[in-house]
Amino acid sequence: MVLAADIPVLLIRGLTREQRHWGGFRPLLAQTLANPVLSFDFAGSGELYQQRSPCSIRALRQSVRAQLQQAAEFNGKVHLVAISLGAMLAADWAAQYPAEVASVSLINSSARPLSPFYQRLRWQNYPQLLRSVLVNATKREQLILQLTSARPAQHTAVVANWQLWQQQRPVSKLNALRQLWAASRFVVTPAPQCPALLLSSLGDTLVSPQCSLDLARYWQAAHIQHPWAGHDLALDDPGWLSAQLAAFLANA
Repeated sequence: MVLAADIPVLLIRGLTREQRHWGGFRPLLAQTLANPVLSFDFAGSGELYQQRSPCSIRALRQSVRAQLQQAAEFNGKVHLVAISLGAMLAADWAAQYPAEVASVSLINSSARPLSPFYQRLRWQNYPQLLRSVLVNATKREQLILQLTSARPAQHTAVVANWQLWQQQRPVSKLNALRQLWAASRFVVTPAPQCPALLLSSLGDTLVSPQCSLDLARYWQAAHIQHPWAGHDLALDDPGWLSAQLAAFLANA
């Protein structure tokens, strides 16, 4: 028999990000929950940066699932907590392996055809996104902070870490484009058979918070919106996010 506290919580990051980008949120969540808290990278990012990123959400998901299956903490069930592109992996996981997934918590995600392309990636950011591909890694991380945080001035210290991580485990431009292509092709999955929570940020200028609302309505799932945070909710308000997840997982 698997006890509720023994089911691990797996954190999955988004486009070109790695597990270290969870920052202080991961230890905070681990202090809040009795469950083990895990995180892995998908192919082409983080520890797997030398691998080629697949061009499909399903293949990216499988690169994470294979690592979980080798983890000592895995007992056949997992709670998935994922952001943006990672949330697409989690939704696909719940659809393909419903017996494995105890719950899904998706942060600032989107799916077609529920939301139009200009909401899934706001058109106002296209020039900056193009620029981020062309500039060097140092400037790229500064641009990413501007795009993903509602209060970037409060997080200037983290950029130095991001720049260091990019030097240590560089995500190639080709892998970034493959991940972007996979995200653009992701089609909404049926509602998961497990409890589901959608979280969005009202201050998200990268992906419209309407996308999470659209998905929550389609799935008939719970939806909670943060009043001011940006796309990287775990960075902008880790305490709020940890509290919401703890309350949800206590009932899930």
